Amino acid sequence: MSKQTVLIIGSIWVEPNSSAAGSRMLQLISRFFQQHWNITFASAAVKGEKAMDLNSIGVEEVAIELNQSTFDVFVKELDPTIVLFDRFMIEEQFGWRVAEKCPNALRILDTEDLHCLRKTRHKALKEKRIFSKNDLLKEDITKREIASILRCDLSLMISTFEMDLLQNFFKIDKKLLHHLPFLLSQIDKTQVASWKNFDERKHFTMIGNFLHAPNVDAVLLLKNTIWKQIRKQLPNSELHIYGAYPTQQILELHHKKEGFLVKGYVPSPEIIVRNIKVVLAPLRFGAGIKGKLTEAMVFGAPSVTTSIGAEGMHGQFPWNGFVTDDFEDFAQKAVAIYTDEKLWVAAQQNGVAIINSHYDQEKNGSLLIDKINEIQKNLTEHRVANFLGSILQHQTLQSTKYMSKWIEAKNKLQ
Repeated sequence: MSKQTVLIIGSIWVEPNSSAAGSRMLQLISRFFQQHWNITFASAAVKGEKAMDLNSIGVEEVAIELNQSTFDVFVKELDPTIVLFDRFMIEEQFGWRVAEKCPNALRILDTEDLHCLRKTRHKALKEKRIFSKNDLLKEDITKREIASILRCDLSLMISTFEMDLLQNFFKIDKKLLHHLPFLLSQIDKTQVASWKNFDERKHFTMIGNFLHAPNVDAVLLLKNTIWKQIRKQLPNSELHIYGAYPTQQILELHHKKEGFLVKGYVPSPEIIVRNIKVVLAPLRFGAGIKGKLTEAMVFGAPSVTTSIGAEGMHGQFPWNGFVTDDFEDFAQKAVAIYTDEKLWVAAQQNGVAIINSHYDQEKNGSLLIDKINEIQKNLTEHRVANFLGSILQHQTLQSTKYMSKWIEAKNKLQ
């Protein structure tokens, strides 16, 4: 096969130190580079100061505009063999243009996580009721996201839970889906030997981007409920809160006397996690898999989280710490693993097993490339078999295309 040209269209520019989504995108780019593919990253977003300079690693960066035919000219000239949409909203905005101007390009959706699942769970929490899968059927965002998945040739799913939900609840053909968790290096004995031991580590931490609503909720829960119970039993311990884009609400939670320290953005979470004793993540809603929890495993820190926090992350392997949805129990488990070296070491070893079995970048990366090559060889047949997708693509071309052209024409008149 001739050399591939990959166009990645991002909802934001890549910020690998700000979020798990940024790290994942960099992992995908690295895997494509290993195939010696040409890569262009395009976004209509404003580039923030925390964005990585992709040009420095050989990726061409292109600023694009929404609802502008200039994109049509750009994409036709680039003539990519693969177009990857970063989140379903990007496929909604640009997918029809790609399909029209580059019909032979393989269209891949990287969902990051299922937005409809996260949003619907959040709604149930705010309404103080238990989430049900049937809630998903009532929401417009679900219809939009599922339609986007069906329009694409392949969707990358980060979580085994979401794979199961799409196949068994929404009845989406497995051929349109590919399970791709984070692509991480194996942890060997040398790395484990280099970690600080139980006595050399201290304090608790939570790390998370505060533009992400589940992280804000989790920090408020720690402040108002969980940390007080931990602090009663461990009066000299501290909880360090790190993350990009902390709001004023988060910054005002800082209270030195209570040992609740809001530290803000950190360029390299590794430095923090290598020295911390326990990671806390009391997530009450969300989707996908959690970068803060794989980071804990990679750098030898046990964690305490919820069933949603650990969801789709560890298969049949025991967690690297504790999983509980009762927040009194959460505090007790945090104290137990902080004070019991035997528990702590066993949890650390569980984390190594999870990373090495589920997140092997060589194995998972190769499976992705094989899947891409397989679909490209039989792209016409693959699309014919996806009849619902072809209907949705046809309807989108008719509706979204003319709405976008109307917006473009309207903007020119202003």
